[in-house]
Amino acid sequence: MQKAVGTILDEIIAARRRRLEHTRLGAPLEALQQALEHRAEYRDFAAAISGPGVQVIAEMKKASPSAGLLRAQYDVEAIASEYEAAGACALSVLTESDYFLGSLDDLRKARATTRVPVLRKDFLLDTYQIYESAALGADAILLIVAALADCELRALIELSCRLNVAALVEVHTEEELDRALAAGASIIGVNNRNLKTLEVDLQTSFRLREKIPPECLAVSESGIRSADDLRKLMELGYHAALIGEQFMKSEHPGEALAEFLRGCG
Repeated sequence: MQKAVGTILDEIIAARRRRLEHTRLGAPLEALQQALEHRAEYRDFAAAISGPGVQVIAEMKKASPSAGLLRAQYDVEAIASEYEAAGACALSVLTESDYFLGSLDDLRKARATTRVPVLRKDFLLDTYQIYESAALGADAILLIVAALADCELRALIELSCRLNVAALVEVHTEEELDRALAAGASIIGVNNRNLKTLEVDLQTSFRLREKIPPECLAVSESGIRSADDLRKLMELGYHAALIGEQFMKSEHPGEALAEFLRGCG
């Protein structure tokens, strides 16, 4: 499959590929594989998002292409602790540096501060990045179907499975969902934000839920602005929701998460 050209997604992917070339020079694959041999702890992302009740993957990001700068004061450890105390089932940490102002150090800090599983959210395009994610402690990774060819998607899912890292495979359309399932995805993330236009429509989650097989875990992402939205998604059968901007804009992200969860009680 060929992805569309001339979109913000293409721009981000091109920048990510350029950065990847430099990253390889500083940290050879062999060094990552050696580091991975000493990793002792793995947290079960699939079990965390499929627990009873309302499950929220709380996202940490400093900025985004659609919203610009979200937090001038971005204290990763404090936010991660707030989220865990408020009841987040897992954390999603943006590590892309050019458009989201994230870093791999953010991932390390969030995981060291908490006991919940941590998802690396980035534009992962190469097996090198899967080894990198696992070596740095990610319990799960995001794979965006729109950014990958079918053979690449399958290879990255298979490698993440071998490394004991869950793959949240993100789709936006019926065609992308079919591709994700054909590639072996078992955790499907439905992104309500169109990555080509940046428009958000919660109806995307409503439309695609019935097409996700019962053996797969389902996560709704983006555009969830109220406890009522979250409750409707849970009633549809979503196992979890990934929410970021709504919390990041709050002075106290943990309190905003707690309020959401209370509203669903």
